[in-house]
Amino acid sequence: ALGQVLQNEGVEAIVVSFLHSYANPDHELTAARLLAEANPAWEVIPSHAVCNEYFEFERTSTAAVQGYLQPLVAGYARQLHERLDTDGYPDNVLIMQSSGGVVPLWQVAQRAANIVRSGPAAGVMAAAALAAEAGFDHVITGDMGGTSFDVAVVVEGKPKVARTTKLDFRIVLKLPMIDVHTIGAGGGSIAELDHAGILQVGPRSAGADPGPACYGRGGTLPTVTDANVMLGRIDWQSPIGVDGEGTLDLDAAKEAVGGLGKLLSLGPEETAEAILTLVNHTMAGRTRLLSVEQGLDPRDFAFVAFGGAGPLHGAAIMREVGISSMLVPPEPGVLCATGCVIADIRHDLSRTLERPAEALTADEIDTVLDGLKQEGEAKMRASGVAMDNPRVSYAADMCYLGQIHTLRVPVESGASPAQLAAAFVDAYRGEFGNVLSEIPVIVISVICTVAATPPGRPKRRPREARPSPAKPAGHRPIYFGGWTEAAVYRRADLLPGMHFTGPAVVEQSDCTTIIEPGMTARVDGYGNLLVETAL
Repeated sequence: ALGQVLQNEGVEAIVVSFLHSYANPDHELTAARLLAEANPAWEVIPSHAVCNEYFEFERTSTAAVQGYLQPLVAGYARQLHERLDTDGYPDNVLIMQSSGGVVPLWQVAQRAANIVRSGPAAGVMAAAALAAEAGFDHVITGDMGGTSFDVAVVVEGKPKVARTTKLDFRIVLKLPMIDVHTIGAGGGSIAELDHAGILQVGPRSAGADPGPACYGRGGTLPTVTDANVMLGRIDWQSPIGVDGEGTLDLDAAKEAVGGLGKLLSLGPEETAEAILTLVNHTMAGRTRLLSVEQGLDPRDFAFVAFGGAGPLHGAAIMREVGISSMLVPPEPGVLCATGCVIADIRHDLSRTLERPAEALTADEIDTVLDGLKQEGEAKMRASGVAMDNPRVSYAADMCYLGQIHTLRVPVESGASPAQLAAAFVDAYRGEFGNVLSEIPVIVISVICTVAATPPGRPKRRPREARPSPAKPAGHRPIYFGGWTEAAVYRRADLLPGMHFTGPAVVEQSDCTTIIEPGMTARVDGYGNLLVETAL
């Protein structure tokens, strides 16, 4: 009867969430089977299959996100597979997950919630890999595009992973996701006055159509891109990404920014500089949130700037935050695509125990961990993708009795309950500076990650870096509190070992990089542009 009601309502997906399905999924599976029999076209999602942990609200919320996305993702996956099959494409297609790993196309159709924010995650994975090659294990990544700025932290070569994320409208998603923070600050972000008459930039965006005023597509509102064009940071006469003799509309940019300036009683250049100063402050503030406010010293980190506009603003961000080094990859505008290419196939599995560590036995722990390992390896084999030997790692979410929040602690196979508790106490002391020695340690969940490298992953080899001054392709005035003649370099002309000083601009097909006065730049053996400044 319920099935008929849902069918009459035109339902496409059904989420089945029972309170204790993490402990015993039989009832959820039975309900899912009956619903599937009532209408095989439905996407039926048992909550334990999405998040097999005891947090009933978070599990249900995550399953609801899965239910919303699965019809769309599954339909897209089927169409893509059929199209590729018709065209004779023989290989597997791997899709990026928000955890930083990839899975085959048919598997992601069953794990739609795992691809939320997968694009930014890919960029962070690539940034971490490129930075490690260049000798930076601690980095802050900044991806600025047309509408947003994404920032993440990488410590000891590993991106920080969030176990629970709140999407828009505070919708909870309890899945492993690279911890990327996003704000509305991009090239298309609109500068305007708020209700109090104070200048703000974003989150409203001009988008691609009509876009910034300088695009000449009918946009009339001033944007970050218009300010960059006005101040010479973007070359309006020969802009990147424009074929042939195309130019940007400098007069339209001046008119849009100048109109805002009249409301602020500022000149055009001062208004444009105010727009850039404000958007840089906003991005620097979010960068501090992930570093200083988390007890991390930005001076210990390098900044990896990418995206179409990241290197345009990266120097200002590193100066604002107090970071001495910035790395600009060879192709910063497509770094997220690079992340998809270099990612591992990865499966994350978990199981709730919710028992005191002292009440567990080593055999119980081994049994659970081995079961998760076998399940992960089975998923690997089912993918049908040839790969190197899978790598298996374990962790446990633990807390003191009575606490709500947990700490995730790496554990080894064969660890005893006492070793689990000791690892938690060490992690707790490192996080909070003290321990609660009289309170029992509770093992909430154990986690197993199975990862493997697909064959054919590209490997970069460094070239010999021969120190030499770089020769500019030209010069043009750029505004840094006043007009200054700056050297213009072509990225394709910069070979390993070449170096130069700011003020300067580096242009390439996918982005523009600004080197501020007082900063130095050099090219390393991997083709990265390393920008440095004294703190």
